[in-house]
Amino acid sequence: MDIAALSTAMSQSSITQAVGIKVLSLSKDMAEQQGQQMAEMLKQAPHPNLGGSLDIRA
Repeated sequence: MDIAALSTAMSQSSITQAVGIKVLSLSKDMAEQQGQQMAEMLKQAPHPNLGGSLDIRA
């Protein structure tokens, strides 16, 4: 394999890795935002005592 082809392959690999990291970062940020929204929604529940316990006995 010549130097030019190796350089191109390494560059493409680096770009692919950078894109993957960016996508994961965006996904993480979105999950954090959704978690915060869920927490806010739960704080605004009309009945704060509702759902505090769950009876799972058969």
